[in-house]
Amino acid sequence: MSTSTTGEFAIRVEACEGHLGEPTPCRFFLGTRQVDVAEVVDRWLGSDRRYFKVRGDDGDFYILRHEPLVDRWELTLFATAASLLAIG
Repeated sequence: MSTSTTGEFAIRVEACEGHLGEPTPCRFFLGTRQVDVAEVVDRWLGSDRRYFKVRGDDGDFYILRHEPLVDRWELTLFATAASLLAIG
């Protein structure tokens, strides 16, 4: 579990062992609000970071960035399911 306060929200992530043993988010906390990960929609590697596009149990979509060398998680994008339907 790790916390980052560098963005707009403090984010705490509980990770499970995922693909090839890499930490994969199972749930995360935005302040006091808990969001369980219903689905990992996509994942990709950056130069020194891992990115996870997830759908929360609230139906909304989030992109979480993990820096494994310092075990820091950040929320980099949030989109409501309704906003994604509106654009298309």
